[in-house]
Amino acid sequence: MFDRHDLEQIRAKGIELSKIEKQINFFREGFPYINLIRPATIHDGIASLNNELRTRYIKLFEKSLNNLKIVKFVPASGAASRMFKHLFEFRDKNPTQKIDLQDDTQKQNFNSVHYFFSHIQEIAFYPILSTAIQDKGSGIDELISKNEYNKIIEYILTSRGLDYSNLPKALLGFHRYPEEIRTSAEEHLVEAANYAKGRGNMARIHFTISPEHRKKMEDMFSGVVKKYEERYGVGLEITFSVQRPSTDTIAVDEFNEPFKDQTGSLLFRPGGHGALLENLNEIDADLIFIKNIDNIVPDRLKEPTFLYKKLIGGYLLHIQKKIISFLVNAEHNFISPKDILEMEKFGREMLNLNFPENFQDKDIDSQLKYLVSQFNRPIRVCGMVKNECEPGGGPFWVSDRKHRQALQIVESSQIDFNNNSQKKIFYASTHFNPVDLVCCIKDYKGNTFRLSKYVDEDTGLISLKSTGGKTLKAQELPGLWNGAMSDWITIFIEVPIITFNPVKTVNDLLRKEHLTA
Repeated sequence: MFDRHDLEQIRAKGIELSKIEKQINFFREGFPYINLIRPATIHDGIASLNNELRTRYIKLFEKSLNNLKIVKFVPASGAASRMFKHLFEFRDKNPTQKIDLQDDTQKQNFNSVHYFFSHIQEIAFYPILSTAIQDKGSGIDELISKNEYNKIIEYILTSRGLDYSNLPKALLGFHRYPEEIRTSAEEHLVEAANYAKGRGNMARIHFTISPEHRKKMEDMFSGVVKKYEERYGVGLEITFSVQRPSTDTIAVDEFNEPFKDQTGSLLFRPGGHGALLENLNEIDADLIFIKNIDNIVPDRLKEPTFLYKKLIGGYLLHIQKKIISFLVNAEHNFISPKDILEMEKFGREMLNLNFPENFQDKDIDSQLKYLVSQFNRPIRVCGMVKNECEPGGGPFWVSDRKHRQALQIVESSQIDFNNNSQKKIFYASTHFNPVDLVCCIKDYKGNTFRLSKYVDEDTGLISLKSTGGKTLKAQELPGLWNGAMSDWITIFIEVPIITFNPVKTVNDLLRKEHLTA
């Protein structure tokens, strides 16, 4: 299948040949569908905490801060170009630049270009867009009066103006304040300063980025970090990493043979956000908060985010303390039959573990060995919001690859919608995952787990792409917060919908949640 040149190319990327062969087999055989048992719901997989418990866990988190190294992990490598899809389409369909803003139907359609231009003065980056246009001798009002909307689009998207289509979302102006226009990356600094300030009065934020954006990210932060440190009385430590070439996946043609470009070289593609598992594994921290770059709100709405981040952090600390106590005692043989019963109860009630039917029939040593294997794993506590028809993976009880019932975050691509019972279970889901989680990737001795051991490799994704006019198949690795964390200790906690306000299109910046006044 591979010639010498192919093997040299594979070796240069640092990919094991066995991994390539496995990926090609997935193209040929497909990924198996996941087996849903039932949706996770309140009191059946999703904890809904009362005021007393919320207060207790928030206080535990706040009391522990000075002893913890906390890192906020923000996937931020995605380009912003998809945010402007409808502007690109409008420009291509309307070469004469004409648009009727008096069309009331279109003006009321929030996702339309009409709505965007009708409310352009409200968008956060309007002042810098206006300045960019004035510097070229025009004005936004003048261009609108002449129906020259394509020129405004050009100033937004290209290097003639803001160049937003060539920037990452992290560098786009998301919110406008009297004193500044903040990028989404800056808003993550503000969040970290308020709830992720740990040992040494330091808030540490790690961004995963594309190599071509590194210089611009560094330049932006160098100009604002001191301002935020002084404003919030905190040290800010900002680090970056890029996706490893070894996490790229091979592409194949429509016959599932390795795809080769015009030079005769194998074509590899980025492995999706699941590839960031290796970046996550490099983080040295006691707690790691994970949140997407575009899910932020202005200051007036941040307080619930701060509280619920502290809540899920405190909840993790609570269960981690119990786990460490059990595992230390087990290591030193301080475990009695009564302790085994207590561990089993804790596993069922707090860790959502389901035990083998014959667990009670096993001898005490076998029971302890099983309990230790289940307790000594990476931990994630995930916020879940009520499903209001937003996109995102949902929480479900599934039958995992070891035929155990387990909690998982499941994406729609993993579901066999031709199976009516599976389809019915999927659509009965009451909550979804807004990518709002805190995790601990260290064991009870303080050593970092090798996270690749806990991945379900059967949860990847295949999609059709094209290059040079030729169709190809691409493969994504198991997603970071679903398949890549499949065998972690998983806990779901209900959080309010206000903590989830992503920006998927530029028009989302015109939602009331993203306006500062």
